[in-house]
Amino acid sequence: MSFSVPEVHYMESQRLARIATASRDGQPDVSPVAFQYDGKYFYVGSHSQEIFLKTRKYKNVKEGNKQVALAIDDLESVSPWKPRGIKICGTAEIIDHNGMFGRGKYLRVAPNVSWSWGIIGPSFTKTIHAVNALLFHT
Repeated sequence: MSFSVPEVHYMESQRLARIATASRDGQPDVSPVAFQYDGKYFYVGSHSQEIFLKTRKYKNVKEGNKQVALAIDDLESVSPWKPRGIKICGTAEIIDHNGMFGRGKYLRVAPNVSWSWGIIGPSFTKTIHAVNALLFHT
């Protein structure tokens, strides 16, 4: 497993993430999404396949731009100010999956690199993930 135990517990406590995709010509798009993490991959889908298959995030990946980013974050406290979260960059593919919304099309995201903050201490933690790690370095 590439994520630490505290990071996994944090992700399990969260219901929403934001996914960033880009069109072939580079137009960015960010959408709030529900997500699942199975210990290796993240899954993003929809309770309505009719709607999901028309979304910009789905179309961007379908049209070939498979680079995505996920942000899972919240405020642990506002006084004092304590943001925490995880940012994941990876590659997405469209698969048939039986996930949190039942059987249907999902984006499966393989994490390449992640950064977390406020989960394992106050500073940033960077992790290079084994899946596709050679494809993405920053």
